[in-house]
Amino acid sequence: MEEDLLPLVMTSDPRPFNQQLPEPPDPRCVLEPQDSPELAPILVCALCCCFGIIYCCFGYRCFKAVMFLSGLLSGALVIFLLCHKERVLETQLSLEVSVGIALGIGLLCGLVTMLVRSVGLFLTGLLLGLTLGAGALLGTEPIYQPPSAWVPAGGLVGLALLGALLTLRWPRPFTVLGTALLGAAVLVACADFFLEGLALGSRLSQRLQALPALPPLCWYSWVLLGAWPALGALGALAQWKLMAEEHGGHANAVVLSRQQRQLQLLRIRQQEAKWHRTPPGVGLSEGSYHRQLPPSARSPADSLAPSYLQSLRERHLGPGTQATAAHTILDLDSDCGSTVPLTTPSGST
Repeated sequence: MEEDLLPLVMTSDPRPFNQQLPEPPDPRCVLEPQDSPELAPILVCALCCCFGIIYCCFGYRCFKAVMFLSGLLSGALVIFLLCHKERVLETQLSLEVSVGIALGIGLLCGLVTMLVRSVGLFLTGLLLGLTLGAGALLGTEPIYQPPSAWVPAGGLVGLALLGALLTLRWPRPFTVLGTALLGAAVLVACADFFLEGLALGSRLSQRLQALPALPPLCWYSWVLLGAWPALGALGALAQWKLMAEEHGGHANAVVLSRQQRQLQLLRIRQQEAKWHRTPPGVGLSEGSYHRQLPPSARSPADSLAPSYLQSLRERHLGPGTQATAAHTILDLDSDCGSTVPLTTPSGST
């Protein structure tokens, strides 16, 4: 009896015939340089890198600038998406008009968040909650699949409101944490753009839509995702270090100013004690006579020279007579001027 021969099947996978061959790499996870990248996205990405570094390392130090940038970028992004994707007054706006409207409203939002502290803190808390929610959605992909799109949307809204309330209650620590994590997220997004063309951003959009059967992330996507909390922790430590140095410098300045004030008070007291120890009449001269009274309190008689008053006294009493009476003594220290009469008696010649 002839043996049944199995049909020969040609396959492109040689692994069933040779188990020693390694598994071919996934073509999606091969890093390849981008072909002829455009200039505008590269410039935007470089600008976002600068903003990310400022947020991550100097968020609390440059509080006003960070609040202005947060309001400007958030308001401009929301208005641009509304104007460009939706019909306004039954008219589809062009890209240039949408950008102009978004920039104008973004500038207004930036000024409000910069000038009104509570609004800026509320927006910082919202961004902190949204950043944490986005990281949680991407990090829990292997272990959790949301049943509907309402679950991730509700989680993001809840975390955003919780972060806003906590930032209003404790402004300093949550402002430092929010700016550090947001700056680190911007840096990771820029690196993701250069490496894999915003694969993490597209995966976040798919997770928000609760799409099933998504392909797994590549290894370098997980590396970028793990670098986000590490960069956030480093940025928060850098901000706390700058805050500690600034607080120490301010404390030293307060101590120095207090010591200078005490030294000035000691000099004033020593000068007052020296004045009290000086006998009355010592140090008075003819040139210092007019400085005993302020100009508004002087009488016309105070402007007469002491030598002229002395000559009048000698003419009135005689050249050899000593003035012993109380009404003939010159009162140079008096506030009412001289007590010597300015006219001679009618009987004397």
